[in-house]
Amino acid sequence: MTEVTAVGAFNVVQIEHATAIAAGAERAGLPVVMQISENTVRYHGALEPIALAALAIARAATVPVTVHLDHATDPALVEEAVALGLISVMYDASALPYEENVAATAAVAEHCHRAGVRLEAELGEIGGKDGVHAPGARTDPGEAAAYVAATGVDALAVAVGSSHAMRTRDAELDFALIARLRDAVSVPLVLHGSSGVPEADLVRAVAHGMRKINIATHINGHFTQALRAVLDADPSLADPRKYLGPAREAVAAEVARLLTLLAASDPGQGYACGSGSTPARSSP
Repeated sequence: MTEVTAVGAFNVVQIEHATAIAAGAERAGLPVVMQISENTVRYHGALEPIALAALAIARAATVPVTVHLDHATDPALVEEAVALGLISVMYDASALPYEENVAATAAVAEHCHRAGVRLEAELGEIGGKDGVHAPGARTDPGEAAAYVAATGVDALAVAVGSSHAMRTRDAELDFALIARLRDAVSVPLVLHGSSGVPEADLVRAVAHGMRKINIATHINGHFTQALRAVLDADPSLADPRKYLGPAREAVAAEVARLLTLLAASDPGQGYACGSGSTPARSSP
């Protein structure tokens, strides 16, 4: 495994995203996580096609690329990901009451660990912009420590002021809380909703203890902007390679830049990135 202070984790929507993320990591010479969300699984109609493509791209990369299942709410989807060979998954039971979250997550963790797969979980729901900016949308350090001990998870996504799908970069992180969470739990902390966080604050978040930084909306914006520019310049284009290629390049360049930014953050206990996959296995 390769260890870095903090790793960038970028969402795959289609194969162009996967090849762009791997290319960006190779340019930066740094590990990366490419994530497949439950929403993307729904978009493709199944996990297997996009997961196997991402795993093939990860294996061919010259830097460590981990393929990760993101925000799975169905244990059956986690089991499928494990069977396909993913070595990192997130099971999200954060919408459940605390005791139900603990019980469900502990059961999923046991299944994952039997297969040698790392499990990320979430405590303190990281919802839409309004909800996450409400005073109560924060993860309590004491509860986080108890949760990690009770579930055995390998990484923990926490609510500290960020929010999913933000198009503006004005989220206000609670850095004191990040430091308290870092001191309270024994596993890496994960920042979701990082597209809405100013870049200087991403660096500060790593310095305070964040170890995995999830970014999706921001790189999708780069993808779409580049694609739109090409189509606007030549509305007669019919070959998708002519406009998806520049969009892929825009994402690769931005991934390389962001990975370099995160790697320059203050050193500390890091986040371990493994190879892209383990051998495919049958469900236990």
